[in-house]
Amino acid sequence: MKALIQIGYGSPGKLALQEVPQPVPRGGDLLVRVHAAGLNAADRFLLRGEPLAVRALAGGLRRPRSRFVVGRALAGRVEAVGDDVRGFSVGDEVLAEVVGAVGELAVVPARLAAQKPVGLSFVEAAALPIAGTTALQGVRDIERGQRVLITGASGGVGSFAVQLAVARGAVVTAVCAGRNVAMMRSLGAERVIDYERTSGAEVGALWGKYDVILDLAGNYPVKALRGALAPGGTLLLSVGTGGRWLGPARRILSAMITGRRQVRTVTGRPDAADLSELAGMVATGRIRPAIDDIYSFREAAAALDRIDRGPVAGKIIIELVGSSA
Repeated sequence: MKALIQIGYGSPGKLALQEVPQPVPRGGDLLVRVHAAGLNAADRFLLRGEPLAVRALAGGLRRPRSRFVVGRALAGRVEAVGDDVRGFSVGDEVLAEVVGAVGELAVVPARLAAQKPVGLSFVEAAALPIAGTTALQGVRDIERGQRVLITGASGGVGSFAVQLAVARGAVVTAVCAGRNVAMMRSLGAERVIDYERTSGAEVGALWGKYDVILDLAGNYPVKALRGALAPGGTLLLSVGTGGRWLGPARRILSAMITGRRQVRTVTGRPDAADLSELAGMVATGRIRPAIDDIYSFREAAAALDRIDRGPVAGKIIIELVGSSA
């Protein structure tokens, strides 16, 4: 089969479409024909190999393991079902978060797969793993009427987080680049702040007070974000700078140590039930994936280059079936 392989760390020049052996499912697995794959910030980190801690996911400190297939978010059709699998059949359409998404076939543990609703396209479904689940897990405790601030709101996670918070009845303020203001309003944000015109010193003074701040950008000091919290408010941290080894982990750990009960982390985890919930919300029109661009399979390396260059408004999707691959 053909897959997008990462042969080193660094630029998109370390990527190549190659023929590789077909993956072999085990007893609890599904073999899925990939129709679409969604790219995420995690794919950029793995491409660059920084922070160095992420290299464990690629199987090697100096270079990725042999035939390491790029991508972790997919949607496709089941071609084979393991002997120990229940609830799935050949021909089912599914979505999942799993390593090796940008290939013609992928092995998916059945416990990580969710059924794709009929009203959901493969492109839409591929946008949900990682970005959608991280957003859902981040806003799950938000309550109706709360004032919520979301930085990095126009990115893959942020575009879902805005909609999910609005769906829960929150009053949402989105922080993004000025060119994405109209997009944020279309997703339900009541107020939009252009981060290019707002300094860290102005955060607490000008932005008001918020019950929840979801920081997906990491471009404001934690102290400034705390200053924008209402009494009893919560700061949710997902990203930030922190050096070559630990990346955002250093900023997050430091904030948690000093912030005590004010600070929580947002680290998305694979969850089939969350994928099912998200897919149902998209299929019924309650939320929608914001798609920046769709690339064909033969353009897969260019798609990752687009993520690497950034910034992206919403999601980048690679369409493997139905494109000009």
